[in-house]
Amino acid sequence: MMAAILAFNILFMASCSNDDKGKQEPVEQVLQDGTWTGSGEGRSGSIIVKVTVENHQVKKVTVVSQSESSFAQETINTLVANAVGKTDVMSVEVDGITGATLTSTGVIDAINMALQVAMGKHADGNKTYKDGTCDIAIIGAGGAGLSAAVAAAESDSSLKIVVLEKQGIIGGNTNYSTGGINAAETDIQKELGIEDSKQLFYDDIMRGGKYENIPSLVRNFVEHAPGTISWLTGLGADLSDVGLMGGSSVKRTHRPKGGTAIGPHLMKVLRAATSSKNIEIRTLNKVTGLLSNASGSVTGVKVQNADGSNYLLTAKAVIIATGGFGANLDMVTSLQPSLKGFATLNHPGATGDAFSWVTAIGGATIQMANIQIHPTAEATNHILITEAVRGNGAILVNREGMRFCNEMGTRDVVSAAILAQTDGKAFLIFDQGVRQSLASIETYANQHLLNEGATVTELANAVGIPANALTETLNRYNALQEASVDEDFGRSATEMTGSLQTAPYYAVCVTPAIHHTMGGLSVNTETQVLRTDGTPIPGLYAAGEVTGGLHGANRLGGNGVADIVVNGRLAGMTASKNIKDE
Repeated sequence: MMAAILAFNILFMASCSNDDKGKQEPVEQVLQDGTWTGSGEGRSGSIIVKVTVENHQVKKVTVVSQSESSFAQETINTLVANAVGKTDVMSVEVDGITGATLTSTGVIDAINMALQVAMGKHADGNKTYKDGTCDIAIIGAGGAGLSAAVAAAESDSSLKIVVLEKQGIIGGNTNYSTGGINAAETDIQKELGIEDSKQLFYDDIMRGGKYENIPSLVRNFVEHAPGTISWLTGLGADLSDVGLMGGSSVKRTHRPKGGTAIGPHLMKVLRAATSSKNIEIRTLNKVTGLLSNASGSVTGVKVQNADGSNYLLTAKAVIIATGGFGANLDMVTSLQPSLKGFATLNHPGATGDAFSWVTAIGGATIQMANIQIHPTAEATNHILITEAVRGNGAILVNREGMRFCNEMGTRDVVSAAILAQTDGKAFLIFDQGVRQSLASIETYANQHLLNEGATVTELANAVGIPANALTETLNRYNALQEASVDEDFGRSATEMTGSLQTAPYYAVCVTPAIHHTMGGLSVNTETQVLRTDGTPIPGLYAAGEVTGGLHGANRLGGNGVADIVVNGRLAGMTASKNIKDE
């Protein structure tokens, strides 16, 4: 990738239409205003950034996710600062920092990928595809799409599989996922001495979804989840740490050692798996519709190249893995007017394109108005603070310094409780013990999201909370935790994992933001997309957030990533099997 970036020039030669001699003159490529996403590979894994461009220059760079060591943070911060004001791409030779080559390269790669897309240019954007054929066309290169691709290729290595991604970067919302993957009765749980059952998992999902879930989808999901964990570990995933998320009765959220963010790790594993198989990924290729024949079977997709030209890709099966519509605020508010004005935690590509394609050929949608807000988005930058922080012991207090809810309640309940507080905001409070227990907190520290105090009083003064009230709240919580009974809000002993008494202390100001769209395409347990009469559309499958019915009225933390890998894998296996049976 670096070769492509270093060779990239913001001046390119374009033909002048009024010159019959074909004379070429330089035309400047400028950064287009907006927020753009890019990724690169550092020493310890993927680095994901968002670059905000205003007036055709870099206004701000936010590191969304990274796993570099604390030693590398100064390098990251310096490169991010140096990017501000840029009007073109960065150079490793000029901008890189000696002694931190891999980190420098990863950060610069990530920033440059975003800037290239902002310029309307990308390595894949140089390719123009014409009409063609494949066995399976997969729409979306996030966790669901790549899980489907890998599973299909494993089922039949002779299949020609093409993954189409409209963004310039693969991963979608999976890049931002931090919590983990829920599953019950896994080998990892057993090794850790965690007692769980599929029935308990099923019951938790149904209760959390207010029993609006489609029972057959939930049962199918629960049954296939432990096998998917084994499948991922077989691909090289580290899911050795098992934590607790809101709405779960026991620890069943599988994640990398130390509680590192699941999303970038998962995408790295899946991307490596696709590279080793007969799978083609085309970024900056936007699907605009489905192809179907007279009998109603889906036979392929309509695609737009990066240069705006169009082509048809005929396929024996099409898998839709485009994600939800949480970034389409017009669509969100048309379905849920009460969410007008809310920020979103979704990547820019989560716009719900697939629904119009499917309904145009008679496909059904379900529970579209079921839209989840996540309770703990950092209030200024709208960066998701994983539920695992609360699962590892943090509490919530209002501006008055008081607890006001069971922090481990379901997301809808906790969100409503926060919105009822002063300014609709709260503070996530935790200590050094919690920070050391969860590696993903280091990402928030590196993003300068943590307020810190050597004492409780110092922390309270730093964020404007009455010091006496916060001190009293922490003392009360610690006493309840020691007694293993939360008399105030009913947080269970399992959910009160430790006292908050180890300095320094930390606070993050949080507020709810649009997170997950539970409604979507109607599917059966075979991941086949259904018509309005309940019959499957031949040749069409869907998996992940684009589907509806699994989560009901409220999704449990840890079930989002589980959904994309469990059902993405099922979609790939089912499509491959049905092609063989034809």
